[in-house]
Amino acid sequence: MAYTANIVTVAEMQFYAGEMVDATGDVEANHIILQDHAEAYLSNLLKFKLDAAGWGTLDATTKIIITEWAARFAAIHLIAHNMAGYTSRMEAEDMVNIHAWRMQLIEELLTSDTQNFLGTN
Repeated sequence: MAYTANIVTVAEMQFYAGEMVDATGDVEANHIILQDHAEAYLSNLLKFKLDAAGWGTLDATTKIIITEWAARFAAIHLIAHNMAGYTSRMEAEDMVNIHAWRMQLIEELLTSDTQNFLGTN
């Protein structure tokens, strides 16, 4: 099955994972799984279906922040798949921690009282 981007592209996943990501985990089958998991998680968190129809109703700014969360989510899993390519395990763990921290900030933004932009309140 070919990867079809809905909320995040492969290039965005790979950008956040970094150039040292292990190629054995950075494959189409995993990209599909990671995109689907990110979409499902955010759809439940936001109480807003992020399928193609729902995604199409969002403005560009909202899409960017959701895409950033999804790309960072995928990056964490691509990095954690095999950290051997990084200079050290600490470097890989630092990248994971930075992504997790930023994802937390994005979740706080998306679930705040200003969520009305999604029309979910």
